[in-house]
Amino acid sequence: MATNQEFVDFVVDQIENAGEIKAKKMFGEYGVFSDGKIFALICNNKLFVKPTAAGRAIIEEVVEAPPYPGAKPCFLIEDKIEDREWISNLIRITVQELPEPKPKKKKR
Repeated sequence: MATNQEFVDFVVDQIENAGEIKAKKMFGEYGVFSDGKIFALICNNKLFVKPTAAGRAIIEEVVEAPPYPGAKPCFLIEDKIEDREWISNLIRITVQELPEPKPKKKKR
C-alpha cells in the first residue's frame, strides 16, 4: 500500500514552527525535511521519525518499527499525530539533535 498525498499533506500541516517543513517523494514513499535536514519518513500512510535520545524522552510509550523491510527501526507515531503541539515539539527537538546533512559533492 503506497502513501496517499492527502496523508502527506496532513502530516506536514500538523508540524508547526519546526522550520520549513517539506515532504519529498523518495523511492515511492516520502522523506520529510526541516530546513533541508531529513527527520522522518512517511511509508504506507504511517509516520516514522528518526530516533533520538531527546525524542525518546518525550514519547511516553515508544513504539519502534522499520519504515520498510531492512530499514533501521524508527519511532512510529500514530496516536499523537493529531496533537499539533506535541508533534511539533517532538520534531523540533529531534531536528536539533540530528547531525547536519553532509554537503553534496559537485558533479564533474
